[in-house]
Amino acid sequence: MIPIKDEVPTSSPPVMTVALIVANVAVFLWQISLGPAQEYGVTRLGLTPIELRGIFSYAHGAVNMLPIVTIFTSMFLHGGIGHLAGNMLYLWIFGNNVEDALGSLRFVSFYLLSGLVAALVQVFSTSDPTIAMIGASGAVSGVLGAYLRLHPRARVLTLVPLFFYVSIVHVPAYLFLILWFAGNFLSAMVTAGAHGGGVAFFAHVGGFVAGMLLVGPFRAWAGRARYA
Repeated sequence: MIPIKDEVPTSSPPVMTVALIVANVAVFLWQISLGPAQEYGVTRLGLTPIELRGIFSYAHGAVNMLPIVTIFTSMFLHGGIGHLAGNMLYLWIFGNNVEDALGSLRFVSFYLLSGLVAALVQVFSTSDPTIAMIGASGAVSGVLGAYLRLHPRARVLTLVPLFFYVSIVHVPAYLFLILWFAGNFLSAMVTAGAHGGGVAFFAHVGGFVAGMLLVGPFRAWAGRARYA
């Protein structure tokens, strides 16, 4: 299923949602500009689980901080135009309403924190910790979890391919997002012991659950700030 748009209006412009999309696109263009050196740049700025697992290994008497930094830099890197387009589509459709509920600055904090939790879940769940992880999927998954809590009964205009037939239907948000989560959870379980590259399904699962849990406190924080 591919979401096209939802039907929940916003009361203010989604400034930070747009800013995050622009930032991701800008970083992707930078990746392309590296040419043959792109793989090296992605490897160094991507999150390699084994490096983060060994963060407390001392080098010259100091903790290596680079793996911590890559938790966040990896959120803005993508493996191709399809990877980028899919993440940004979901961020645009669902992010604007979450930003509207939380406020722009709190939304950015929520987004990065969801991405952090997603990254840590993937780091300590992957069976191949030597492969660098990149993509906004974990943070975007947090946005999806938050949307499920905020607007479960909203309707999402969705493109549904059925073999050679394509249908466009309105799907309840709770059904769309629960099916999305179930697909990623099952994929995480099936691929749990697999080695090699692929999709970071555990990051999707971790980000989604984090978003569902974090949106409540962030919403309460937004309410206190709004009415103080």
